[in-house]
Amino acid sequence: MTGYTVYRPLKEIASDISWDERGLVPAIVQDARTKQVLMMAYMNEESFLLSVEKGETVFWSRSRGELWHKGATSGNTQRIVGVHLDCDGDTLLIEVIPAGPACHTGTTTCFERPLAQPEQAPSPTPKENRFAILEALERTIAQREREMPEGAYTTYLFEKGVDKILKKVGEEAGEVIIAAKNRSAEELRYEASDLIFHLLVLLQEQKLPLDEVLRELERRHQPK
Repeated sequence: MTGYTVYRPLKEIASDISWDERGLVPAIVQDARTKQVLMMAYMNEESFLLSVEKGETVFWSRSRGELWHKGATSGNTQRIVGVHLDCDGDTLLIEVIPAGPACHTGTTTCFERPLAQPEQAPSPTPKENRFAILEALERTIAQREREMPEGAYTTYLFEKGVDKILKKVGEEAGEVIIAAKNRSAEELRYEASDLIFHLLVLLQEQKLPLDEVLRELERRHQPK
């Protein structure tokens, strides 16, 4: 098991779950990076234990009466980075890093059919929206890696592989240093933007969510 910490023996954790009369529990799957809800499926005890042990989602198909490993045939697997149980013990929340679309129709999420929404969404405050561009850029980079559109610079980086990406991160870090030494705010702004972009590409190539980096910063900032 990699990518997350399991706090207690798995059998003990499974005993905390309120399985329904069929021995099932609904599992809501959420993108750990974007917080978008991707899908909902059911798990029984066997699929739950397999999911945690494998580090990828495994569900129970009610229609076929069998286990199904998400993405086993399509390649659209879901790497688990967190598992949560709700207050009543009867619903799971599975945080994942998806390798592709969650829905069998090819869409990112199964929840693509809006039935009701506010006439005008509330405008976020500047503080709430401050890092929206990072979330949008992270999503775009992940999409580029999945689809590899011809002619895109990000496609070029992923095709060349980690050594090329690392080289670009190193080059941009050097440019940031030069810009700072030159005391040029405009130059520094430009080069810092390049460095952040290439660092996000590296994180995607390594399958390390930006959220995990942010949580590490939060952990370090906690008073001791």
